[in-house]
Amino acid sequence: MKKIYLTALAGLLSAVSYGQCAGGRYSTDVFTNVSVSSGINYGSNTSFTGATTQLDLDVYEPTGDTETARPLIIWAHGGSFITGSKTDGDVVTLANAFARKGYVFVSINYRLGMWPINQPSATQAVVRAVQDMKASIRFFYQDRATTNTYKIDTTKIFVGGTSAGAITAIHLAYLDKQCELLEFLSASEITALGGIDGTSGNPGYSQDIVGTIGLAGALASYGWMEAGDVPICMTHGTSDGTVNYSRGMVNVSGINIMELDGSRMIDEQANALGVQSNFYTHLGAGHVPHASSAQYMDTTVNFIRDFLIDVMGCTDAALQPENAPFGTATLYALNYCGLSVNENGQKVIDAIYPNPSETELTVTFSETDSEKEVVLLDLSGRIIEKYSVSGASLIIKRRQLNSGTYILKTTVNGIMNTSKIVFK
Repeated sequence: MKKIYLTALAGLLSAVSYGQCAGGRYSTDVFTNVSVSSGINYGSNTSFTGATTQLDLDVYEPTGDTETARPLIIWAHGGSFITGSKTDGDVVTLANAFARKGYVFVSINYRLGMWPINQPSATQAVVRAVQDMKASIRFFYQDRATTNTYKIDTTKIFVGGTSAGAITAIHLAYLDKQCELLEFLSASEITALGGIDGTSGNPGYSQDIVGTIGLAGALASYGWMEAGDVPICMTHGTSDGTVNYSRGMVNVSGINIMELDGSRMIDEQANALGVQSNFYTHLGAGHVPHASSAQYMDTTVNFIRDFLIDVMGCTDAALQPENAPFGTATLYALNYCGLSVNENGQKVIDAIYPNPSETELTVTFSETDSEKEVVLLDLSGRIIEKYSVSGASLIIKRRQLNSGTYILKTTVNGIMNTSKIVFK
């Protein structure tokens, strides 16, 4: 499951060009109608009460699609691992949005419930949800190998979720060693649960993914993310009182149960390791703002769309390597938040915030004492402005710039980094 994601600068540019795959597929609404197959059983397992729970999912497909190898998004709903459903309103909206773009979008039910409401019970609830999501992944690998009912390209399977579902999807990606759980559960408790893979169904098939998406999610320990892990896409509100934006207690039914590392901490770990992290901060927003706001939903859909296109390598011919500015000899590990490292893993930019911005953004540097050359360019490679910086930070004002994506080329002591910035 672990791969190193390095891309040339052309890859950065293709990510913001909304890559064109066969006439705009995956970037625009190329289908008008969506077909839904509901209540498909993908497995079963024992609930926290000891009862056998049947697991089912809904499949959203573009109506009339003739493509025979389609990318798959498997989604888990929110609800604090106590409530929620595969038909929650925000999930249905996301499902239809991506099915119209040509994806197969799957919404799963997973085992809910915990008692008492405390850290060990909550940890077991997360593990059960991860096991169920893994079984759903295996279900589609099995389908591809047998009846091929859903026409899935198994090299392009993504998982994602909202709130508790985001925690599930993020743990699925980065909790890959059973010993990592020993801080929270005993070895016998882990064994009783069925280990980190579980027995929820479809044994013997792969559960590999190529990326994970978390809307207001978190990870028990950001250190579980390692170099070479799959890319991640996250959105999070800075005023989230349920799942902390940085690090803090997760609140379930008014009870603080355990401390988790929120999206900002995960993003910082990804930046340090060179794991691709596309991170959108909803400044001042609370928990899952996309669920109750059309504007936030639109932003969220577009941001996830760009991530998917980037990971799938779906590029615009106008921005292929031979046409990219600056040349493409140097490799970069990139993330949408604006940070980058060169091929030796050296990073000169510490942070870029807020990004996207409406008026101005601040760039802070790892090297505080060195002279830095910063060049702002548009996507055609045209130089807009040059800055000479000797201190620890630089403020870039929008002035008369149009809304859109721009490139920062930063050179310090001969080390050149390239980063994306966006003005809304």
